[in-house]
Amino acid sequence: MPDVKVRGLLSTAVRESSPTPVPVRCDVSAELARWRAKVPESLFKPSTTSPGGWTADDDAFRLSAFIDSCYDHSEHAEALRDAVTDEFPPDAGQDLFAAVARKASPFSALAYALGPDAVMRLPGWFGDFLLDAEQVRAQLPAAEEALALTGVRRRDAVERIHVWMTGLGDDPDHDADELLDGPLRVLHHAVGTGQGAAGQVRWY
Repeated sequence: MPDVKVRGLLSTAVRESSPTPVPVRCDVSAELARWRAKVPESLFKPSTTSPGGWTADDDAFRLSAFIDSCYDHSEHAEALRDAVTDEFPPDAGQDLFAAVARKASPFSALAYALGPDAVMRLPGWFGDFLLDAEQVRAQLPAAEEALALTGVRRRDAVERIHVWMTGLGDDPDHDADELLDGPLRVLHHAVGTGQGAAGQVRWY
């Protein structure tokens, strides 16, 4: 996305935003601490009724609810998301990545796979961001550290994505590799072309 578009969208959002802050719906610090304590554990158990399936435990539902609670669903935030979406290219490519699923959020699956510390290194806030070219360049190294996984770390992340999309959703064949690679591909494209970039997580 060209810088002029990014700055125009942000300027409009600031001008039309509500002066009243959106209330925080949970204790973010406490939930992050709880998540960190659970990182070594699996939040799912093998299904006893569906071979190859998984069953989410209470901590998985709590983590899912926490991530969902972090998004600003106010009228002004949704208006900005709509305006950003209108600027997206029509087809997936180097400049567009989209992950779609029913029931379970692909971003939440990615967050579960990466862990809280890596998620906090990603641009923006839990998948939502709107950056100009300079900001993309500044944040790319942290995004690479979080997403450019290899070896055992990548294998474990792919498995965790699969488990989340199976245990909380109905998409056992979700492309976990693309979920890791797609966002970085877009950020690299933005840096290579001197443009800004946007990301968002939405429910329909």
